[in-house]
Amino acid sequence: MSHQAVQHPPQIPLQILAGPGSGKTKVLTSRIAYLILHHHLPASSICAVTFTNKAANEMRDRLEKLLGKERTSQLQMGTFHALCAGFLRKWCGRVGLGVEANFTVCDSEESKKIIAKLLSPHKAYLEARNISLKEGTVLSLISKAKAKGQSPEDIAPAPSTSQSRPAVQTGVMEANDIQYVVSQVYREYERTLRRNNALDFDDLLVFGLKLFRDHPSSVAWCKHVLVDEFQDTNITQYELMQYIAAAHGCITVVGDPDQSIYGWRSAEIANLSKMRKDFPMTEQILLEQNYRSTGSILSASLAIVAQGSSLFFISSALHTAHPPGPTPVLRTFQEEAQESAFIAVEIKRLVAASGGMLGWSDFVVLLRFNALSRSIESALQREGILSRVLGGHKFFDRAEIKDLLAYLQIVDNPHFVPAFSRAINTPGRGIGDKTLGEILARAIELKTSPLAVVERIYDGRIPDVKPPVRKKLKGFIEPVRTLRKLAEDGTSPAALICRLLDLIAYEDYLKQKDPEWATRWENVQELINFASESPSQDFSEANEVITDSRDKVDGEGQTPLRAFLQESMLSSAGDDDDGTKEKVTLSTCHAAKGLEWPVVMVPAVEQGTFPFYRTEDVEEERRLLYVACTRAQGLLYLFHALKRRVGGETKGKNLSEFISAISGHQALFTTSLPVLSRNERSLLSQVLDRPMAAEAEVARRLIEL
Repeated sequence: MSHQAVQHPPQIPLQILAGPGSGKTKVLTSRIAYLILHHHLPASSICAVTFTNKAANEMRDRLEKLLGKERTSQLQMGTFHALCAGFLRKWCGRVGLGVEANFTVCDSEESKKIIAKLLSPHKAYLEARNISLKEGTVLSLISKAKAKGQSPEDIAPAPSTSQSRPAVQTGVMEANDIQYVVSQVYREYERTLRRNNALDFDDLLVFGLKLFRDHPSSVAWCKHVLVDEFQDTNITQYELMQYIAAAHGCITVVGDPDQSIYGWRSAEIANLSKMRKDFPMTEQILLEQNYRSTGSILSASLAIVAQGSSLFFISSALHTAHPPGPTPVLRTFQEEAQESAFIAVEIKRLVAASGGMLGWSDFVVLLRFNALSRSIESALQREGILSRVLGGHKFFDRAEIKDLLAYLQIVDNPHFVPAFSRAINTPGRGIGDKTLGEILARAIELKTSPLAVVERIYDGRIPDVKPPVRKKLKGFIEPVRTLRKLAEDGTSPAALICRLLDLIAYEDYLKQKDPEWATRWENVQELINFASESPSQDFSEANEVITDSRDKVDGEGQTPLRAFLQESMLSSAGDDDDGTKEKVTLSTCHAAKGLEWPVVMVPAVEQGTFPFYRTEDVEEERRLLYVACTRAQGLLYLFHALKRRVGGETKGKNLSEFISAISGHQALFTTSLPVLSRNERSLLSQVLDRPMAAEAEVARRLIEL
């Protein structure tokens, strides 16, 4: 069917429904080459849209081999945002944007700062209705409105007339009042951006759509548009495709409804059906052969997604030419520590049992959310296995973890400037770079720590400082002094972190700062878990924590806090990724979309994780697990712990409903580990298209293990 897709007549709209591992990127690039070489379309008349820059670069590399660099460079290829930005800079005068061609694209942090100021006039209105509304939430709602093509007027309800109402439950918001305020802020936000000669990321799509709709000549050059990952397009992106293709109506899209996992980003899975209505001549071609996975992996994956109410026929028709191979492993552990330890040991065993045919980089551990990585990272490190985090930071490198550790570090060591510089403005206290620079300079002048200088300023012992500065320092000094006293008393690290969260209202800070705050809060809870698991010893010298009054280091002893900080720092040692060493990959399931590995391991396949306990779309969670499983080429492992620590507490866990309904089918899962006999190694060699290791090498490695 791939030849049919490549050679399909260009004038008939085409939907290529491509299951996982069916070679859609090859088909898409081959179709572009066929349109140019066979139908003689100029490369400059073809628009190819991808969802990531990485995908665009991969497609470009493949096309250069087929068409050469010069011809490939003439293609209009990239993400929707990049495509719109390029045309808006060229044609912005036509759209009446109120910005010049040198407009700035405003990032989310700058957008939040603008929105925070615009929220201030509405403070009384919100307080009268017992509503707490943060700038991050407002920005997220504005972004969703723009994704649906909605203006401020479109989302504005009539405002509430009541000036007071009974108190409502914490976190519960009155939808109409919120929409009213958001619509007002949305309107002023757009005006502010224009005054600053700026557009945000959503504006690129909104005004790109306006340009293409109102000025068809701007895209009259396009004779064929191709869109990858079509199941993840939102309403605005769908309309962009429509107008780009308006002159000739020649469209090719590639997608798989069963891999639609971005509903939380306003993706519209219904766009596939909408296209067939808007373009009645649309034909569908299925890429039904999976070239990636063994038969047993594909069978288990299809069984997971087949339970859903939204199964599309592409998955039901999917098959593979590969032999069945080892049955996917489903194992249960008493607790997560055992699960993590097993993952590390099993990876080492498989590398040895394969005779080195499998290397560290052939393994991926796929996580529903990043907080699950900490225990696994530690287990890998104990076994001497290097790891990397795909599309993110290692656990102790994440911003929210570094924020909290910074406070604890300056309590333990007030001379540590990086921690001081981070903590003093977290949460933001309006202490600018100039003031911070003056504090650091004064510390050098007085030969003391920056913390000591700040304490003296706050106590009035440095008189030549303006009162507003002292006021700003209150929210920093008082939490630090409280923590220091608790640390001197030998308070456990986990308890210190919990107290710190209250002292600086860190959860509220995250909610205000980031629409996706829940994921960051999960990481904070995992830090508490880590702290509570730190070695519990009788530290007789806990009173040696350094204070401003004894600003020296003179053989101070070990303390619970110091032991925790040392352990956390060592846990992140050696994380620099120079690209020259093989490493096991840790990734979220979302970040792994479109990728593949010989061996995939998925921990925490449990209720509350799959599906995620905060989700509103169980079917999308089912598809996410399906996506995770179909990343595997040769071996697949699913794990479940009966007990898992959440926020410092141990809680019972049940196997995910997505697996419990099918786990009784012996043909789908096994608790037995793959032996990697000669026959199994031969099969893996065939699936991975790489040579087998010699028997002597296998024996040598197993002996060393």
